Order: sequence, then structure tokens, then C-alpha cells
Amino acid sequence: MTGFSFIHRFEPGEPPESRPLLLLHGTGGNEEDLLPLGRMISPRSALLSPRGKVQENGMPRFFRRLAAGVFDEDDVRQRANELADFVEAARARYGIAAPVAVGYSNGANVAAAVLLQRPTVLSGAILLRATVPFAQPPRAALAGVPVLILSGATDPMISADGAARLTTVLSASGATVTQRTLPVGHELSQADVRLARAWLEEHETRTAPEVATRTV
Repeated sequence: MTGFSFIHRFEPGEPPESRPLLLLHGTGGNEEDLLPLGRMISPRSALLSPRGKVQENGMPRFFRRLAAGVFDEDDVRQRANELADFVEAARARYGIAAPVAVGYSNGANVAAAVLLQRPTVLSGAILLRATVPFAQPPRAALAGVPVLILSGATDPMISADGAARLTTVLSASGATVTQRTLPVGHELSQADVRLARAWLEEHETRTAPEVATRTV
């Protein structure tokens, strides 16, 4: 569908008032990529899945990077605000609540940027293979917003320090952060699906801010 600022897919939830998921793909993905993941972790949720508008060697992304692991932070800020505006327009169009973002890699990083810049747009986030999108992150009002960060112990693209710093940044803003490191690389695994689904079921309502960091 092209009626908004992003090409995207929307699939209604059952029941319609079920908590929606905002699906944000990694580099080279599109609006179709994470639909199966969304259904696996929350079969009854509405799914909102946009395609990133930035092109890198013909591959869609949500923001530009200057080199591997080096982000164009001005573009991150602009694109995160643009994505937040799209989510608000989609909520009005489709009659859905504030979604939980499910982002992978580049999609996880733009979700983190939305949390930090526009903290009221998302009701939570599952960040798969994420790092801090800003050198000097803003302090956001995220009191009680639940966030799950799943990292890969052998990930060649996202350092353990980056994931740990993101946990610290979000928890300092008041988010309820759970971070786990899985014995995998950058790819997604069945453990990601299992943990994301269990986390969603546990966080149907917001809890008090806390950080739970564990390696499994």
C-alpha cells in the first residue's frame, strides 16, 4: 500500500483491539520480510510493516550509514521522526493502539531512535541485534516502557558493548529493559522467537522500570 509516506503492509488483528506490532526489517529487507516473524511471536496481533526508504547499493534501509557501524546521525534523526509520523498516521487510518516495535538490525536501531526521540509513539520494543543509534543519546521520558534486547554472542556486526550501552541508555530514561545474549551470530534463531513471544505475553501491561540482564 502506498497511501502513506512509506510503502507498507497492514494486517488486522483478531480481535481488532489486540496489541499491534510495528515490524522493521534489516538492510536489504522489505515490508514482507518480518510478517512471518510477527505471526510467530504474536499470532493475533495487527501487523504494520513499512519498507525503509533509504537505498544502499539497491538495498532498502531505514537510515543512511557512512560506513559499516558508522551512522549518519543527522539522517537517523530525520528518518526516525519520519517513521514516527508514519506510525501516528497509520494509527489514525487503521484504528490501532500504539504498537510494540519488532526491529531487526537496522530496523532495531531505528526503533531505538524512535524510542529516544518520540517516546510516546511506541508502547514497547523488541530490539533484535541492536546498538545505540546516537553518539550522544537524548534523555527520553520512557518511564515503564517495556523493551527486550536480544543480542548474539558471536555477532560480527553488533558489539556486546553496543548492546550493553543501549540497555544502559534506555534504562536511564526509565524503560523496563530486559537484555539477553544468545549463543548465535547476527542471524535470528528459534530462541529469538521463543523469548520474544514469552516476553510479549508477560508484558501485556507495563511494569515498573527495571533492568534484567542475563546471558543464556
